[in-house]
Amino acid sequence: MKCEEIYRQFYHKDPEALSFCPYRISPLGAHVDHQNGKINGFAIDKGIYIAYSVKHNGVVELQSVNFEKRAQFHVASVPEFKEGDWADHLRGAAKALGEKYMLKNGISAVIEGTLPIGGLSSSASVIIAFLSALATANGINLGEWETIMMAKEAENRYVGVNCGKLDQSCEILCKKDALLYLDCKDDSYEIIGKKAMMQPFKIGVFFSGLDRSLSNSKYNLRADECKAAAYSLMAYAGLDYGKFEDARLRDVPREVYLEYADRLPENFRKRAEHFYTEMDRVNKGVAAWREGNLSRYGSYVFESGKSSVENYECGCPELISLYNILTDTSGIYGGRFSGAGFKGCCMALIDPDKAEEIEHNVSTKYLKEFPALEGKYSFHLCDTADGVRL
Repeated sequence: MKCEEIYRQFYHKDPEALSFCPYRISPLGAHVDHQNGKINGFAIDKGIYIAYSVKHNGVVELQSVNFEKRAQFHVASVPEFKEGDWADHLRGAAKALGEKYMLKNGISAVIEGTLPIGGLSSSASVIIAFLSALATANGINLGEWETIMMAKEAENRYVGVNCGKLDQSCEILCKKDALLYLDCKDDSYEIIGKKAMMQPFKIGVFFSGLDRSLSNSKYNLRADECKAAAYSLMAYAGLDYGKFEDARLRDVPREVYLEYADRLPENFRKRAEHFYTEMDRVNKGVAAWREGNLSRYGSYVFESGKSSVENYECGCPELISLYNILTDTSGIYGGRFSGAGFKGCCMALIDPDKAEEIEHNVSTKYLKEFPALEGKYSFHLCDTADGVRL
């Protein structure tokens, strides 16, 4: 790993340990986790590596293979507010860990992401890999759900991204060749193995060539629009409701939405329409997966992508074009935007025997439309993987 090589060059010794957290994809369950919906997910065999050693003076020294600026802070005095750089995610993680446990040791670390940034939950991956390293350095054994919620807290409270728990759950709970089926309302989940008779597949990741930052996108606005839709529907129906920030569409029966949808502002109605139809797609997709019907499962993934464009209104011209190309490419079972979907990448479940043909066809069509992205656009072939080992 390049992070180990850089660590040796910088510190003139080998790192004591290597922490790894995989990236994730979520074929179904787009944009519903923050509304306590249900999701599907896989961890993939690419992710974030951290080469590190313990520092007994409590100092955390961080540098990244992917970013130039270095970061340094003490575990006992993490900056109270974010500083606007890539290391905010790790400051937030250290702060969350330090609020629950006594931290004495820091780490010196070099961080490496194995794929371009955008759409695969790299922020959650780096937080979890860092939490695992810092906890280990302090003799702390974190549990799975403890880590999930602590990583989510770092993004929500410190970085300021109103994400749900989809990313963190996939990266920790997933198993190779199995689908994670998670209910974000009560945290119940099921790991559903791949049927022996199911068609073989791999995961194609198509990077648009555009970077993205959730904190600078409309991600938080969309989450608030969903809450506004839920709050309005509860008021129209005479349901009990509390604080706006606690409103979730999952708490509004679908029949209430159908009765009062025409009263909602168009943006709120579209967000709610996406939520309820996406919940249907998750449930139908799980049924198809249980039956071993990958083609039907993939068709729901394509439908999810269409609703993300039309109802959730995320995407940009480049990503929308990429999604449209996927829908018209032989050998792709299903695909859509990956992650927030404002820039970043698309993911697809593909026939491995047609991987080279798919890469050629998609790349040729996409770069013909956006030639300026030559050298920035990229394709990566991945497999499912186990979640992080804490």
